[in-house]
Amino acid sequence: KHIKFFMDKSLKTFLKHAGKDYYNRSVNPPVVRASTILFKTMQELRKHQKDIAKNKDVEHWDYGRQGTQTTVQLQRLLRKLEGAHQVFLTPTGFSAVALSIMSLCRPGDEIVISDGVYRPTQKLADGLLKEFNIKAIWYNPNNFNDLKNKITKKTKLIYVENPGSNTFEMQDLGKIISLAKRKKIYTAIDNTWATAYFFKPLKLGFDISITSATKYYSGHSDVMGGTAAVNKKVYKKVWRYNHVSGYRLSPDDAYLIIRGLRTLDLRMDRHQENTKKVVNFLKTQRKISRILYPYKGKEYKLWKKYYSGASGLLSLIIKSNSKNSVYKFVNNLELFGIGYSWGGFESLAVYTDPVELGTRPYFKLEKNEHLVRLHIGLEDSKDLINDLRKSLRHIR
Repeated sequence: KHIKFFMDKSLKTFLKHAGKDYYNRSVNPPVVRASTILFKTMQELRKHQKDIAKNKDVEHWDYGRQGTQTTVQLQRLLRKLEGAHQVFLTPTGFSAVALSIMSLCRPGDEIVISDGVYRPTQKLADGLLKEFNIKAIWYNPNNFNDLKNKITKKTKLIYVENPGSNTFEMQDLGKIISLAKRKKIYTAIDNTWATAYFFKPLKLGFDISITSATKYYSGHSDVMGGTAAVNKKVYKKVWRYNHVSGYRLSPDDAYLIIRGLRTLDLRMDRHQENTKKVVNFLKTQRKISRILYPYKGKEYKLWKKYYSGASGLLSLIIKSNSKNSVYKFVNNLELFGIGYSWGGFESLAVYTDPVELGTRPYFKLEKNEHLVRLHIGLEDSKDLINDLRKSLRHIR
């Protein structure tokens, strides 16, 4: 009842209030840990199971693996945020990727994938899928005709990550959706970079929107989780695989993600604001040959066409004849931690070796070019810029 009250409010207001526990009068939801769920009678249990089968909004599930009041609360929040029929919760972001692909593809099918996706997704496609006789075909995200020409009668799924991981190519997503609908092909997108705050894939026409909740949804670098928001067309297929695979997000992790979602709008706006200022500084630095971020040219136009904002993740192409000096640049950053993941409150930097970029024939680093990925956090932008300025002196 209380959730419905906030459904017609703005998203910013909804995120602040919809997680309350009105029964216990707490501003935060309870953390309900459970395996066995009890019912008063067998008739009540059977009715409850029928309600679940009809995708009715229930207060709890009939077994702990399916979730508890805490995870149900998170699903409700995310359904509103994503504009989804349902949102499936997984223990990591990558398990949401696996859930989405394995739900829709079967032996003999083909999946056409954007060459530029998250490295573990590449490994899944080229490794495990091959063992299941599911053929992964890579397309150039900079060339829509390349995607179009690789569609066959066996294509079951077009899998997109936008922008591309590490290299940040922007695609014309509307064209992809039109092609898929015309050919009756499922579509899924990894939307972790933007989150549903800046872009809602299901509204555009994607069947599945994947997000690593480890990152911006959590925002505090202290939890792992994934989400797969689905439309009505693929709901039953994803539900079936999710049910038999046993994916489950713990109530403790769900609570932490709910906590993070309360401030998602504030944090994303600040990430964007800080990144704009940092990019404006970086584009004046002669040691940086390219900034991989949608701030100009074709990438900017495509970003502007579909997104209402941009997050804090970008890459730099640094020109240097000394790899060690680029290492020194990263090592001497005081406010940028060295480490993987991103999307938390803190700034991060990591040197990306060419092997980590995978097999991307359309993207090659030239001689003496080096790629460094940055996540721009919530610190004071002036301090971040000064930190970068000092460390850039180490590049030779």
